[in-house]
Amino acid sequence: MDQNCAYCAKGELVAKFGYEVCELGASTVYLFKEQSHPGRCIVASKHHVSEMIELDKEEREAFIEDVALVAKAIHKAFSPDKVNYGMYGDTGHHLHMHLCPKYKDEFEWGGTFAMDPNLKKLATDEECEEVAAKLREAILS
Repeated sequence: MDQNCAYCAKGELVAKFGYEVCELGASTVYLFKEQSHPGRCIVASKHHVSEMIELDKEEREAFIEDVALVAKAIHKAFSPDKVNYGMYGDTGHHLHMHLCPKYKDEFEWGGTFAMDPNLKKLATDEECEEVAAKLREAILS
């Protein structure tokens, strides 16, 4: 655990960009506060590692199962045309994956999603909870 890591320390560090949705077996799910793509979220490993190869086979499989579960929930709750997946970590060295629902009638269709598209739609905590509740229900059902 690294107390300088937003995903390890949680609290104020992660609250700058994320809103906790729920805990899963191998990860924590956060709604990405920038909601230009309705339902966009982050699945962050419970292990403080930088790369998937640092997890053993069982840990890696559990993390990917969580990602798949959240992707299914996004499809169920928000009906996107496609979910894009992104794993970066150049600056935040904690294994996490962005799940970005894409909609044909929205901006960025056909291209890579921006990390922070000029904060076009920064959700309030109340708006985050509304979206998080939909995700939670879809994840847990």
